[in-house]
Amino acid sequence: MTAPPAVFGAGWRRPWQHWRRLCYCSMPKQLRIPAGLSSRPGRFLLMVCLSCLLGLSPVLGRPQAPGALSGTMPAGDQLIPIEQQPFYPQLQRDADDWSDVVLDQVVGDSPRSTLLNFYAVMAEVGQRADRLGQAPDSSRRGGSARQEQIDDTDLLFNLAVKALDASAFPESVRSDMSDEAAIQLKHVLDYVFSHSRQPIEIPDVAGMKQRNDLRSTPTESWRIPGTAITLTSDLERDPENESFYFSAATVASAREMYDEIRDIPVIAQPFATPRFYSDFIYTPGYLIPPDWYLALPLQWRRVLEWPIGDQTLFQVFSAAVFIGLYGLLALWLMSLLINTYRGDSLNKNEDLELYSRDELAWKRVFIILPLLPLTYFIEELIDNILNFTGFPLVVVIYSFYVIWYLAASVLVFFLFEAFGRSGAETLSRWRGSDSPIRLRRINSLVMPISRAVGMLVSVVLIYRLLLLLGLPSSTVLAFSAVPGLAIGLGASKLLGNLFAGLSIQTDRPLRVGEFCEVGGKLGFVTKIGLRSMELQTLESRVTIPNSVADEATIINFSRRGLSRDRPPTQGLEVRLPIRDPLSPYQLEELLRQARKLLQRSSFQGLLAALHQPVVSLGPADDGTNELIVFVMVELHGWEAFLRVRETLMLALEELLERVDLSEIVVGVAYSTTSEQLQRIPELLRSVVAEDPQLNYEACRLVRISAFSYDHELEISSTHDLHDDFEDSMHRLNRRILAILAANGIEIPFPTQTLELHSTDSTP
Repeated sequence: MTAPPAVFGAGWRRPWQHWRRLCYCSMPKQLRIPAGLSSRPGRFLLMVCLSCLLGLSPVLGRPQAPGALSGTMPAGDQLIPIEQQPFYPQLQRDADDWSDVVLDQVVGDSPRSTLLNFYAVMAEVGQRADRLGQAPDSSRRGGSARQEQIDDTDLLFNLAVKALDASAFPESVRSDMSDEAAIQLKHVLDYVFSHSRQPIEIPDVAGMKQRNDLRSTPTESWRIPGTAITLTSDLERDPENESFYFSAATVASAREMYDEIRDIPVIAQPFATPRFYSDFIYTPGYLIPPDWYLALPLQWRRVLEWPIGDQTLFQVFSAAVFIGLYGLLALWLMSLLINTYRGDSLNKNEDLELYSRDELAWKRVFIILPLLPLTYFIEELIDNILNFTGFPLVVVIYSFYVIWYLAASVLVFFLFEAFGRSGAETLSRWRGSDSPIRLRRINSLVMPISRAVGMLVSVVLIYRLLLLLGLPSSTVLAFSAVPGLAIGLGASKLLGNLFAGLSIQTDRPLRVGEFCEVGGKLGFVTKIGLRSMELQTLESRVTIPNSVADEATIINFSRRGLSRDRPPTQGLEVRLPIRDPLSPYQLEELLRQARKLLQRSSFQGLLAALHQPVVSLGPADDGTNELIVFVMVELHGWEAFLRVRETLMLALEELLERVDLSEIVVGVAYSTTSEQLQRIPELLRSVVAEDPQLNYEACRLVRISAFSYDHELEISSTHDLHDDFEDSMHRLNRRILAILAANGIEIPFPTQTLELHSTDSTP
């Protein structure tokens, strides 16, 4: 009984593997289990059951010779050594060339050139790695010659990896998985070239042309007979390519093919590298372990290299420590970020808080920023220093890629927000104003744009992450269609608000800080966003959608400055009823004093912001008069508005009382002689003149009342404070009483006058 020429079997040492592959290759493709979706024993039992159903005879004593996942190889009497293969002389020449020059490329214009170059280079890399992986002598440790050999070995390996079409791997793990696939494929080729029972003819350019001439449908691919190892020049990502590469399907199934032959003893031959992959996965470092690891005692290394799956005790423990430290630091950074959103981190003063928002935004940027290099460092440490491989490496890379891109998305959003706030402050100062209201207006225009751009870049980063994780581009495009579908189904109002917000920002019927009436709501505009605007009324804060505000009638009570030197202002109207009748002189004095009051540079520190005052008189609804005052005020917010209005009303009330006291009626008794009556105006003028802040206007005998001769004294005042005016009037009245008494002029009392009249009427 002859041994089967199985390329990927173990001969008679593992007969159950032959039967499993026979069942796998014999069943229909629809019933085959994809590799990696279940355990080997489970697949074997399922295949046996299916083969029985298909009528296959499980004759374990005489298994058919399967190929490497597809195809078979005809049986022969004995194995053909690699030295007797027809391609061996060319392989030797290629190996000699690569030992001298390492600057060529592995891929060639034919399957023969690429395959032999790859095999020769990988054999050279494996042998160098085995030699350099021994503990160096103390005299050579760290020497430049050893480092040069390590660099040349890495260069050779990278050239060999370029012969693989690794497009089947996700971009995030493509480099690492292609490195592993290259070494695994080298072991598979060791088996193929050593266990073949027929000559392997590898076609060159002429051979490929001859093959295609004999075919009805030419092909740009060639498969090693009896195996699934295919070389092709038909690359999906490069239609113009003419060089031959190991196909994407071959590279993707390299691990599965290696698992089939990994336990089969290697036949000694000049290009075999039996320990290449085991040394690669069970030691730290890239291809060659670092010198500090090789310097450890052999007993220690045996303990550290205790296998745990495809990793070692040293790799698993070190990775757990580094990931734990990384997690603690990341949680600390996240706690700092969350603290920036707490209320106690903001200033209670709104104006100060407005100017500190850029500092808060930059603080968030610098909190997130260390997470990116830290994530990259830990991923590189686990990947290239600890040298994780296989499925654990995929999990680590996927996890850290997700963390890195999510952190980058958040960082980009915070970065654009920080740039927007700092840019708004710079623009406000460049325009020559440190006014908080102007900063709010610039923020209302700059911040929505900054946030929109930041959100767009963040979305692009998330899409990039999906591509790196292996999601097909068509699926990513399908994801990108979801926002459009959401807008079409339920976000039409949001779209309308966005366009209305752009219209408001362009036409500017109102701005932040202006006093307006929008849709029947009266208040200050505190925010204009892309979706809505906020109006601070006296009792609450009202949010109005931009589409509603765009269609509503807007009454803007504010006037905008025509230049930088004229700040924007808003109107303030005060109507003060005049309850007591005033003489024409008093009304005229009221208007004069009111205009003088409003034209002052300051009044109790609150009236400095009054502009363009207008003072007038008008009739009230009850038939009396009222004082109408309208001014433009440079301020923002109900608190400041009410404070200025109440201060202005109090000042006008004091002014009204002062005007009421500016006309004094002095009544003298009927017993006053004509000479005394003539002297009264001069006497009153003299007492008024004693006070430099009082001005004498006139003194006339205006009426002869039932009890006295009434003189009307008209005065004006230059006092700034109402209390000073009242003190001055107090002194004036006392002086009037004193000078009248000194000149024998009496001021009668009504009761006394009534008594005189009653005495005169007695018979």
